[in-house]
Amino acid sequence: MHSKVVERGKKFITPAFAWSTEIEIVRGEGTFVYDRRGKKYLDFTCGTATTNIGHCPPRVVEAAQKQMEKLIHAGGNYYYESVVDLCDELITITPDPIDMFFFSNSGAEANEGAIKLARYVTKRTNIIAFRGAFHGRTLGCISLTTSNVKYRRDYGPFLPGVYIAPFPYAQQCPLNHDAQFCAGECECTTILESMFRHEVRPEEVAAVIIEPIQGEGGYVPAPKPFLAKLRELCDHHGIMLILDEVQTGFGRTAKWFACEHYDVIPDILVMAKGIASGFPLSALGANRKVMEKWSPGAHGTTFGGNPVSCAAAVATIETIKKDGLLEQATELSRHLFNRLTDIKNDYSIVSDVRGFGYMIGIEFVNGREPDPEAAKKIRKTCEKNGLLLLSCGLYGHVIRFLPPLTATKEELDAALDILSDAIKKATPMIRV
Repeated sequence: MHSKVVERGKKFITPAFAWSTEIEIVRGEGTFVYDRRGKKYLDFTCGTATTNIGHCPPRVVEAAQKQMEKLIHAGGNYYYESVVDLCDELITITPDPIDMFFFSNSGAEANEGAIKLARYVTKRTNIIAFRGAFHGRTLGCISLTTSNVKYRRDYGPFLPGVYIAPFPYAQQCPLNHDAQFCAGECECTTILESMFRHEVRPEEVAAVIIEPIQGEGGYVPAPKPFLAKLRELCDHHGIMLILDEVQTGFGRTAKWFACEHYDVIPDILVMAKGIASGFPLSALGANRKVMEKWSPGAHGTTFGGNPVSCAAAVATIETIKKDGLLEQATELSRHLFNRLTDIKNDYSIVSDVRGFGYMIGIEFVNGREPDPEAAKKIRKTCEKNGLLLLSCGLYGHVIRFLPPLTATKEELDAALDILSDAIKKATPMIRV
């Protein structure tokens, strides 16, 4: 039976906004959320990879409260301390030589800004994105998004000058390559180079935009040689490399940013989600020499870089540093992957476990075909037993495993026990 809040919500909130659950949550604390009946759930959705240090982290709450007593909104009309403090903090965690920032409200808005910056600075018009990518829901961003056609349906025509290149995803490779081939002799960069000969001159490409780990597309990490080759191609042709780290940033992969796993430095770094523990904020960062070519008034915002959100972001970064959460996640994620690998080896319905740190995708199949029904059934069973999870992938057949960085080993094991039991109930098939 739905709560009154859910019933009212269904009456007034457009169905275009698709909720992942029909539970009414009244409170969140740390790793848990609580419904109106008092039932608690391990929240491994993390607000879609946003509450990276748990719900209502004390330092963040205190910082936001103090800022609200001083200044809530500025509208870009004057300087204020929290936004400059945030710049100071970001410089300490973003890769060199990124040292200047523009603040917005959401990941999509930051990606839009990154595209504008690349076009403005290079004086080129074309953008290359990758099949399976998700960069946001604004018109410009869905022009780059191909994780699922539902995001593009009935919204065309799209932004001109966008070209879609293949992304190395072994489980759904159209060339039938296996994971070992995609990780090494991947042909996706060869196809991209062929696009430069047949479809778009590289001299007319402003930027290549890519998620180091595809999010909505199925939690698929780019192979390291592929991203390194992409950096090489961009350097050779004077193309700006934009890394969309909206979902992968701020400790989600047990490093500040996923690009650290690859030793690849972008020209433009896009950040959001975990930056402020749930307060609306995003940023794009680049080197000062690039940013200073973006003339005053060429881009702007009313709500971006809100004083309260910036104070929350400073406290978020400080919490990750002071509590050693990256080190903790690095250690505990090994335990996570070991247990999930055991599950994969036991049940034929699980075809792959992949990711870095606390950004893990678990792919479900029936034979060799994606099995979204199994993933849905498993998620619902987990929800009933007190664990909230999200799905992703083209068919909705991948479950995201997204603990907060603050989760204890006991909480992780409790979640894994619930998940393992749900998978066992979903299939009798055990590997031999």
